[in-house]
Amino acid sequence: MHKKILLIVSILVISRFSYSQNLLAIPDTLSGTVFNLNIRDTNKVFYPGFTTNTFGINAAYLGPTLMLNKGDSISVTFYNQLMDTTTIHWHGMHVSAMNDGGPHITIPPISAWNPTFKVRDHAAMYWYHPHMHMMTNLHASLGAAGLVIVRDSTEATLNLPRRYGIDDFPLVIQSKCFDANKQIVIGNASDSVMMVNGTINPYLPVPAQVVRLRLLNASSERVYNLGFQGNLSFFQIGSDGGLLNAPVSLTRLRLAPGERAEILIDLSGKNGQNIYLKSFASELPNAIYGATQPGMGAGQTIPGYTANVLNGADFNILLLNVMSQTALPVTSIPSTLVNNTIWPVASANGFKTLTFSPVNPGPTAIQGPFLINNTSFDMNVVNYNIPLDNIEVWTLTNQSPIAHPFHIHDIQFYVTEINGAAPPANLAGRKDVILVPAMQTIKFITKFETFCDTMNMYMYHCHMLPHEDEGMMGQFVVSCPKVDVGVENILDETNAVTIYPNPAQHELHIKSSASDPIQGVVLRDLSGKILWSKQKICEAEQTINVESYSATLYILEVKTRSGIIQHQLIRSE
Repeated sequence: MHKKILLIVSILVISRFSYSQNLLAIPDTLSGTVFNLNIRDTNKVFYPGFTTNTFGINAAYLGPTLMLNKGDSISVTFYNQLMDTTTIHWHGMHVSAMNDGGPHITIPPISAWNPTFKVRDHAAMYWYHPHMHMMTNLHASLGAAGLVIVRDSTEATLNLPRRYGIDDFPLVIQSKCFDANKQIVIGNASDSVMMVNGTINPYLPVPAQVVRLRLLNASSERVYNLGFQGNLSFFQIGSDGGLLNAPVSLTRLRLAPGERAEILIDLSGKNGQNIYLKSFASELPNAIYGATQPGMGAGQTIPGYTANVLNGADFNILLLNVMSQTALPVTSIPSTLVNNTIWPVASANGFKTLTFSPVNPGPTAIQGPFLINNTSFDMNVVNYNIPLDNIEVWTLTNQSPIAHPFHIHDIQFYVTEINGAAPPANLAGRKDVILVPAMQTIKFITKFETFCDTMNMYMYHCHMLPHEDEGMMGQFVVSCPKVDVGVENILDETNAVTIYPNPAQHELHIKSSASDPIQGVVLRDLSGKILWSKQKICEAEQTINVESYSATLYILEVKTRSGIIQHQLIRSE
């Protein structure tokens, strides 16, 4: 009888475990140089008996992982089958502004966008996601995102796990809020449901050897303090944009929205064990979304925040079920990785200071909106014009009561200072996101290289998506005046573009040849503010009505396949 009772109890425990845990979904992969991706309204069953409306890319939720090789030239066509306009941004990747997929480069419903570019990035994990102004949180939270894994010859020489789904696993970590009908709720502090790769309560069979986990925090706002059950040590080998100089031994890894990290954990000899990847949020300092208090004081809070069971608590993210070794296992951690060369601060020829602050000071300051340099995002204002090949030091000062993950497009940077001190080793690699704690200052150095384009903008912004949507964002162009002057001379000599009359009083006419049609036109005032613009024209003639503009000097930019011409325009009375 005693044995029968034990057997029944064992069966019940196993049944309960099987019901509550779900096998982790691993995104499909696409390889090669030509990709076709469909963004669509779809649905997914996250909870038995409920169908949740989602966005997907070639799938019901999230999209395929694109496997790219550094040096390859690729072509990607995104077909927007949504009932809404969207965009797709290549987060962390070094591409031209016209391929970057920011809020200006929209994909209307039932249309396509075809970015083409050469892969210039170091081996690492990047991602693609929507970047529609004021709609980023909605579109990304519903699932229109996917991963990019870049491989290069340097990483290939290292003895690292790289068999996707066998000993090398992507983990897209998100917290969600679902309503009573199990629909995803956007912009709600009750994001108390954890999922990985779109799987709730996930488990993952892993081999008893060195395993590589590629981590992405794709949550709208939540910061994670990652570690393993039992405080097992692990090694961080990579950050946002590439490998570190050497593995860094850790028991905790703080990961902010938009940030990525690659870690190795040695599971040798642990066959048959079950180990949780957890967030030790009880250890997060206040003034971070996910800590006990999101603000610096008890009175600074967010509606619904204190009722969220995840905030300030330790919770499970993913259960690792350790299984037998695979053939040809990796069983050791390398001592060195790559050689990251940082530009000397003394070589910098540009310096910028960005200050984060709330719109409304006082107890409700933490609820936003937030500003950068006392300014909210304006689609028509270029905040910075940066010369090509400038090496710059940016100083980020957070004067708000909550931490903000700062993200910049186009480039990777190196953190040089955190409150005047050198960064820890795991933050010393290539980065495109850095968490700036409340009332603290971080400096980084970077170089704006390869691409210049005064007609298309790159973004910088907070990667807490509600903050971004509410205007905590700015934009910059990278200019190449020497190239522009050369292009202008060539275009003038060949009469490829004709602009008349100048001065203009009523209408301004722009003409190009049929073989080299106009692709874009931008009219700016001398401060850089965009007064009129039109892209994707593909016509030989364009007319602008200038009657409503003041009599003064303006800058007209006309883009054709041959290049960009900058022209001074006078509006006469």
